Amino acid sequence: MSASWITIGALAFATAAIKAAGPVALGGRPLPSRVTAVVVLLAPAILAALVVTETFASGRSLAIDERAVGLAAAAVAIWLRASLPVVVIVAAVAAAAARAIA
Repeated sequence: MSASWITIGALAFATAAIKAAGPVALGGRPLPSRVTAVVVLLAPAILAALVVTETFASGRSLAIDERAVGLAAAAVAIWLRASLPVVVIVAAVAAAAARAIA
């Protein structure tokens, strides 16, 4: 068995253990309201961090390029309450236009 498969197995076991820890620790009791309020905010915060990191990071440096134009266009489309497909299309067209100009 190679080191890769051992690593994959260990990660799968660790993931299962982490996912099982919550129900085992709580024993069917509901989460306190303060914890629920924090948990609800985790997914949007992590998504925003991933979007910003993927948009502006280039290795260990900051990069402002066509991706930033697409993100700005998506932000405007969201602000105007456009549907998700429209937001994606607007962002793609804006980024493509910025790449064509540059």
